[in-house]
Amino acid sequence: MTTDAVFPEPGRQIQTVDELSPEQAEAVLGMLAEAARADGMQAVSEQGRLQLRGGRREGVRHLLLTVGGELVGYAQLEDTDPVEAPAAELVVHPGHRGGHGRALGSALLGASGKRLRVWAHGGKSAARHLAQVLGLTLFRELRQLRRPLNLLDIPEPVFPAGVTVRTFVPGQDDAAWLALNAAAFAHHPEQGSLTQRDLDDRKAEPWFDPKGFFLAERDGELIGFHWTKVHAEEQLGEVYVVGIRPDAQGGGLGKALTAIGLRHLAAQGLPTAMLYVDADNAAALSVYERLGFTTHEVDLMYRTES
Repeated sequence: MTTDAVFPEPGRQIQTVDELSPEQAEAVLGMLAEAARADGMQAVSEQGRLQLRGGRREGVRHLLLTVGGELVGYAQLEDTDPVEAPAAELVVHPGHRGGHGRALGSALLGASGKRLRVWAHGGKSAARHLAQVLGLTLFRELRQLRRPLNLLDIPEPVFPAGVTVRTFVPGQDDAAWLALNAAAFAHHPEQGSLTQRDLDDRKAEPWFDPKGFFLAERDGELIGFHWTKVHAEEQLGEVYVVGIRPDAQGGGLGKALTAIGLRHLAAQGLPTAMLYVDADNAAALSVYERLGFTTHEVDLMYRTES
């Protein structure tokens, strides 16, 4: 256990652990839910929330900030990218904001050897200010796009010759999909490095529905996919991931797979669809804008200068 000495506050401690107990995980999830209600968005990504449970994860550390024994802040540090600096996300309980974020940020800098990337979901002014205080600079912008879902407004998908589409069969398609995903996202370490454990985590979630997980095949091999997701509470459909094998790109397969997924979401009566795309991915932005998507909000990533 380490006590914050840079920005001292009576009773404040920051504990760093490799895995959370079930009780600690539930406490963090509860705090995240309260913060999401206050902020209108999640402070920690889906991957980060999945990594709270299930024991130790290679390269993942958890920082628990308590005041007088009460959990008021949390940060997660993931050091799994062989090239990039460790990535972090953090949250402070909405009823205890004012100084704890800086203490967590300083602890993250110390734990990462001052080589750090930090997400600021929603790009709120407080997060931008904290990044400035910590000496971090902006280097990535992830946009959330949205569009209304109306079946009549979504074009019928037209697939390239020889391509057939079916839905994912859990257990049967796992290995082939993981290989396809790795090939499609070789340039994108967060998505391309998904493992069987990561896939199993998602298959165990209440939202998982193989009927919304579309696979494109040609000559018996997977060449593309569109995995959709439904946020039931928000009545929001998501273009969760669209991936195309590199040698199958450029023939309209991505557009057709996107359309079939959007039509699936619209058929369920969902009013709105969303997706995430990097702001510097001009080709993808162009495709999605032509499909009627517009920017809803942005997530910003900051990093140390090193």
